Formats: sequence, structure tokens, C-alpha cells
Amino acid sequence: MKTKINAAVIGLGVGEKHIEGYANHPDCNVTAICDFSEEKLHDVKLKYPGLIYTTEADEIINNPDIDVVSIASYDNYHYEQIIQAIQQGKHIFVEKPLCLFEHESQKIYELLKKNKGVRLSSNLILRKSPRFELLKELIAKGDMGDLFYIEGDYNYGRLSKITNGWRGKIDFYSVIYGGGVHIVDLICWLTEDTIIDVAAYGNSISSKETSFRFNDMVVCILKFKSGMIGKISANFGCVFPHFHALSVYGTKATFQNGFDRGIIYNSREPNIPPITIDAEYPGIHKGDLINSFINSILYGTEADVSCQDVFNTMSICFAIEKATYQEGFVSVNYLK
Repeated sequence: MKTKINAAVIGLGVGEKHIEGYANHPDCNVTAICDFSEEKLHDVKLKYPGLIYTTEADEIINNPDIDVVSIASYDNYHYEQIIQAIQQGKHIFVEKPLCLFEHESQKIYELLKKNKGVRLSSNLILRKSPRFELLKELIAKGDMGDLFYIEGDYNYGRLSKITNGWRGKIDFYSVIYGGGVHIVDLICWLTEDTIIDVAAYGNSISSKETSFRFNDMVVCILKFKSGMIGKISANFGCVFPHFHALSVYGTKATFQNGFDRGIIYNSREPNIPPITIDAEYPGIHKGDLINSFINSILYGTEADVSCQDVFNTMSICFAIEKATYQEGFVSVNYLK
């Protein structure tokens, strides 16, 4: 097995955080960077001289000296670049979402089964927030009791990103895939429970005076295997700072996330003060998951976000998107 991994990044923006993540691993070299924009490439060249720079993703994917490809391109390019990378035997770290359509996810899954040496993970970064890591420990220890309800809101608060940026220009965009996916993954990771059915509604009231053609707001009810129920929303049009609202209700305690601190209520009496959780939020660097991913390649360990985690989360998101266009519940079709 190679003792040094050569990585490349397709797509700047958040892709710059991937570069930093790879650079922080002692057994990894970033050797090539791709972006459609010559201007972005020029700026990055000043920070990282001596690398391969290109506007053609194929040059990176087909380069035999590259072991890992980070795919941080626009959402509509993820599928074709993932397929190409698997066929070339590259390990893949992809920005959310994995892809835009359920049939694409199925094809990626089947191709990975035929190429078992290829590792894949996705940047579902909320798992690395110190506050949520602490919450997971409390749930696992039983300090919250039996969970019976959980709700999370992805309050994006950046309407211009979808009305003026690339998100509104591609053929299809989903606020669930582009934002709500983080909340879906977070609650599945925290609870270690399985979502079996979903029901959802969406609207585009916040963006109705713009050229954006898709729902900018989606709310969904979740049914879990354990009997727990949940609610998530992806709210891109809100007049609100970017924030991951989260409430977890157990038989022993209730957790609520706040901007400055988390709060745990372990009494129903109003005169008993709650416990404050000062662990940092979000407290994450968008390259924080890369270290465990590289280790999974080098040492055969499990990445913080496993390949199956990625497909499970996307399966739920596909069901939610489907549910926004029909009445009643939609069952989640997990790939196995």
C-alpha cells in the first residue's frame, strides 16, 4: 500500500477548505486543482504554487498519479465526475449532495460494489461540531432517556445564493439536497435510529419575485423505526442568520441548540435552571472530515462518514423530495 496519498480538488470555493484539510494530513499531498474559473485558479496559485492547475476536470480524473479526488463542483456535475473517478480507481470525497437523482445514486452504488477498493465519503460536516459530539455522547450514555421527538432546521438565511448564484441556474436544485441533507445526517448520526417514512410540503414564497424555479422552503415529518417521530426543514429564504436549530426530546431531558450555547432541561419545574452546554458551535473547519477519510484509505479504518452513511442519508433526502410532490407518506428506499 502507498504510504503517501496524492489528492486533487475539483471546484474552488469550499474546495479551498478541502485543500487545507488534505494539507493537514502528514501522509497526503495536494498535487492538482481544477476550476472552471481562470480567475479563481490564479488566486489559488498564489497560495499554493507548484501544483497542476487546470480548467478541465478530466485532466485530474484521468491522471494516474492522483489517488484521491475531491469533488466540490456544482451539484449537477457530481454524478458524472463520481462515475469517471470510480472507473479510474480514484477514491472520492464529494461535497453534498452525492448526486441529484435517485437513479444516479443507484448507479453509483452498483459501480462501487464492482470496485470494492474504491473509498467514498461526503462532507457531512455537522458530525464534527464539538457541541453535537457532546450531545451524541449524552444520548449514548442514556442521559437523555428514551428519545421520542427530534426536530432540526437548516436556516440558510442566504436567499441571494439561490436567486443570483449557480444554484438557480442549473436544471434542478433541491434545498433538501443542498442544505437539509446536513440535518438529516445529523439526526441519524445522533440517534442511530432509522427513518422509515416521510411526508413533506414545500413552497417558494420567499423567492417568488425572482427567477428561482424550485422550492426554497421544505418541511418534513419523519417516522423512525423505534417509534420516535421527527421534523426537519430546509429554509433558504428565512430572514435569519445561518443556523442549525436542533431540539432533542427524551424522557429524562431536553436539549435545545442556541447560537452561544446549548441548553439541557432535566426538570419540568420552571424554577429549576437548565444546564448550559458551552462546547463550541459550529466549531468546525470544512476540511475536518478529510483526516479520517485519508486514514480509511491508508489503514482500512472506517471514515467518520462511511460510504453507507452517504447513501443512507441520500435515500432519505430522495424520499423527502418525492414527498413534497405527492400526498401522504413516502417510504425510504435504502440501498443495500
